[in-house]
Amino acid sequence: MSKRDYYEVLGVDKNASLDEIKKAYRKKAIQYHPDRNPNNKEAEEKFKEAAEAYSVLSDPQKKSRYDQFGHAGVNGGAGGFSGGGMNMDDIFSNFGDIFGDFFGGGFGSGFGGSSRNHGRRVSKGTNIRVAMKLTLKEIAHGTHKKIKIKKYVACDHCHGTGAKDGNAYSTCSTCGGTGQVTRIQNSFFGRVQTTSVCPSCQGEGKIITSKCPHCNGEGIVKKEEIVEIDIPAGVEDGMQLRVSGKGNAARRGGINGDLIVVIKEIEDKHIIRDGNNLYYELNISFIEAVLGATKEIPTIDSKVKIKIDPGTQPNKVLRLRGKGLKDINGYRKGDFFININVYVPKNLSREEKNIFEKLKGSPNFVPPKNEINKETFFRRMRDMFNN
Repeated sequence: MSKRDYYEVLGVDKNASLDEIKKAYRKKAIQYHPDRNPNNKEAEEKFKEAAEAYSVLSDPQKKSRYDQFGHAGVNGGAGGFSGGGMNMDDIFSNFGDIFGDFFGGGFGSGFGGSSRNHGRRVSKGTNIRVAMKLTLKEIAHGTHKKIKIKKYVACDHCHGTGAKDGNAYSTCSTCGGTGQVTRIQNSFFGRVQTTSVCPSCQGEGKIITSKCPHCNGEGIVKKEEIVEIDIPAGVEDGMQLRVSGKGNAARRGGINGDLIVVIKEIEDKHIIRDGNNLYYELNISFIEAVLGATKEIPTIDSKVKIKIDPGTQPNKVLRLRGKGLKDINGYRKGDFFININVYVPKNLSREEKNIFEKLKGSPNFVPPKNEINKETFFRRMRDMFNN
């Protein structure tokens, strides 16, 4: 299912300020918050959709790419969360602070027994970067790929907790399960209160009493996993696509890292790409240029026939409109340009020479006089070498 426009999701226009975007997101998130809509799957999806829109529109760089390339520029494009990969941990850990105490002691309080309001550390797994080689045809139409990667995943035996049987842990006695410790010190300015990560549980709020023997208490193990990726049409060499949540799992729970896919374009043997436009060098004989011909050329999908008019001059360019690559935002397509190269043979047989000797005096084979002036000549030379 195609995604809705982010501006439409939040109900703002493209010129909205950051404050307006923030207020619009706050309004939507409060409306669809899980605490207000328990067991409502539709409300949960709208809650995630609003957070995804805010994650892009509140970031100047992501917003710029979205305005330029649409969803392809940020959903697996240049950053941000991709669709269904955004979960509640993503939302609460990144955007919960803009809600203050609206839901009583924290944006995430009460949802699924969450203790985000107590300040427990939310860890995130590392990202994985892979290179993906694509042919020009795959780039032209977009493609669906399956890749096998080795990555850290949550341990099946302890469900990612690191504790034996998933429950061999106790509440940290140092912080009381909050993941933080507060210290009060007397200073020249009076009593100063500081809060820091609990040194006993490293912010997790719990202590493992018996480690899981399968993952040695880490909560993660290395496995091979097949990941499916949709590549949009029009991607370019070096472009990075982000697949949210498909990176390494975090130790003892938390948020998965992302999979970063770096596009590597396989150079085509016949067609040259320049942005969305395609170029092809067509060599024809001197006779074909004089008499005209029908030639077959390769395009992205198949071979097509083009007509060479009689008297075609060297370096004439033919243009096939709309036969180039689709723009990544889907608004337009580039063109296919064909440059005509006329081959002049260096070695002729005696019979061939005699034929051309007879034609040499014909007015049709005498080139027109060159009436170009010095200024025009040097301008053309400069343009030629600059290009």
